[in-house]
Amino acid sequence: MKKVITYGTFDLLHYGHVRLLKRAKELGDYLIVALSTDEFNELKKHKEAYNSYNERKYILEAIKYVDEVIPENDWNQKITDVQKYNIDTFVMGDDWKGKFDFLKEYCNVVYLPRTPGISTTKIKHDLHN
Repeated sequence: MKKVITYGTFDLLHYGHVRLLKRAKELGDYLIVALSTDEFNELKKHKEAYNSYNERKYILEAIKYVDEVIPENDWNQKITDVQKYNIDTFVMGDDWKGKFDFLKEYCNVVYLPRTPGISTTKIKHDLHN
C-alpha cells in the first residue's frame, strides 16, 4: 500500500483544499492529513483559525479522499511522521516549493500547483470588504 501525507490548517475549507486532497490521494492508496492544532496555529504559525481543531478534523474526516487525520503539533515532526506512518509520498502546495526537500532522503516529495483564484486568505479578505 502506497501512503501519502500532507499538512495544513484547512480552515474555511474550500474547493481548492478538496482539489489538493483529491490530487494527493491519486498519488497513493492511503492519505493522511496532518492537521495543525489550535495551539500550533496560535503559538508557532501566529494565526487563528476560524474553526477549532476538532471542527476542522470532523470536516476533513468527511471527505472521501482522506483516510486518516493526525495532529500537527510542531514544524519539526515531519521526519518522525514519515517514518512512523511509513510514508511513500509527501505532498504540499507549490507555494511551499523547496521548503521540504530535506524529506527527499525519506520519501518522494511532490509540490502540487495551487488552485487559481481561491484561498482562505482571499475568503477572509472578501468577507471583510
